[in-house]
Amino acid sequence: MKHNNYFEGKVQSLSLIAEGGNATVGVISPGKFTFSTSSEERMVITSGILKVKIPGKEWLTMKKNNEFTVPAKASFDVEADADVSYICYYK
Repeated sequence: MKHNNYFEGKVQSLSLIAEGGNATVGVISPGKFTFSTSSEERMVITSGILKVKIPGKEWLTMKKNNEFTVPAKASFDVEADADVSYICYYK
């Protein structure tokens, strides 16, 4: 298990091996953040509300059990007004 810490601790996650491959389980604190991907990522919101800007799409509002996919080698923006938890699956 590996602990990941981003944006001065405002985004934190734990890496794990899930069914089907690598994943992270994490929490995003309130704020606006930009992430970059090296591989395709599928993110499932497990609590809270997350606004997401995926390349080529308008801003989306994601709630519990909503999911979105970001292609490899892309950047995407997120915005949270309160804590958001998620699980992210890597392809």
